[in-house]
Amino acid sequence: MHPLKQLIEDRKKGLPRGIYSACSASQYVIEAVLERALESGTEALIEATANQVNQFGGYTGMKPEDFAAFVRGIAEKYAFPSDRLILGGDHLGPLTWQSEPEASAMEKSEELIRQYVLAGFTKIHLDTSMRLSDDDKSARLSDERIAERTIRLARKAEESYIQLRSVQPGAPRPVYIIGSEVPIPGGAQDEEEMCITKPEDFKGTVEYFKSKFEQSGISEAWDNVIAVVVQPGVEFGDTTVHEYDRAGARELVNALKDYPDLVFEGHSTDYQTPEKLREMVEDGIAILKVGPALTFAQREALFSLSMMEEEMFAGDKDVETSGFRSVLEKVMREKPSNWIKHYKGNEREIAFKFKYSFSDRCRYYLPEPEIERSVKKLISNLRGADIPLSLLSQYMPVQYAKIRKGLLSHDPEALIRDRISNCIDEYLYACGA
Repeated sequence: MHPLKQLIEDRKKGLPRGIYSACSASQYVIEAVLERALESGTEALIEATANQVNQFGGYTGMKPEDFAAFVRGIAEKYAFPSDRLILGGDHLGPLTWQSEPEASAMEKSEELIRQYVLAGFTKIHLDTSMRLSDDDKSARLSDERIAERTIRLARKAEESYIQLRSVQPGAPRPVYIIGSEVPIPGGAQDEEEMCITKPEDFKGTVEYFKSKFEQSGISEAWDNVIAVVVQPGVEFGDTTVHEYDRAGARELVNALKDYPDLVFEGHSTDYQTPEKLREMVEDGIAILKVGPALTFAQREALFSLSMMEEEMFAGDKDVETSGFRSVLEKVMREKPSNWIKHYKGNEREIAFKFKYSFSDRCRYYLPEPEIERSVKKLISNLRGADIPLSLLSQYMPVQYAKIRKGLLSHDPEALIRDRISNCIDEYLYACGA
């Protein structure tokens, strides 16, 4: 049985289990996820988004098979059990091709689905909620049109799974997620647009999609729909967080009781407190998507290391420092495409957001060659020296305490992973690990 279907069976027995999904292509993040999953004895669910990884490379430069090989390679390094590694595809559909007409956008979406399934991704979010260039911009995209496109992608996923089984007889069957949250992937551009999904909309989506799946002759695919993406009232902006309000989401949560074989999937759960995350899991939002919060923690660690590097080598003409923070800002200014739609304000405000926005748009720039060289230089400088405990206490106090207890090494990469794990531990707590 697929681990996510087992999760639902456990919840039916009254066990308030959940799972978090790490949506990231960062090696440090993936390493931290696997380390903590090994230590806690849990599954590791790692996802890629359609604009991040697709048949054209996405913004990471990776196709689905490349991302799968990347994650599995890290898993092998950690001797992580393959049956506890789950690969997911998020917002799989015409997200990346919204400017194209239906004919070409859906043809590319089918190929996207095919490549994800053949690469061994087994959690497939079918998302066709966006308008395409030949849709009426003045009218709401109809449930019928959304369902027709979803059915088309579900059928392609099923066909691709049969193809996969012909060469890998033991390949696990994929499970499906339907629905779409209000904000776009990676965080809202306009926080005021956020609203909690109406119970009648959730129920209508389930009933309509179920009937369409059955009418289209792919009822077996419907049997493997395990979750619906909803907006339970959580979101974050540059410096603010909309916390989960259990009372405000009560009607939506109560509606889920009519569908024991389903759970909710919550997106943009980043920066919620551990207590709020746990309430969400208890209330049926059993799949918690997180991405920017993990790379935000990574960015914090890199900034702290950079500050320690500057203190340690100030005035030392024999050591060339990394200049990580200034290099990051320089590259972001030179290539604004990944932040220009998200960061608004005057020069000072935008400069602040480059570094400290919760949306963490700087994560898109970490693979840039100039920034990668800077990070390698930072790691090399610190690895070749002994970081003073007093500096660790100043800039990474949590890691300092662990080092003092003999639980963590001084190695700079271990420090980065452990800072990311501080965030992961909040999700493990929420999910009952």
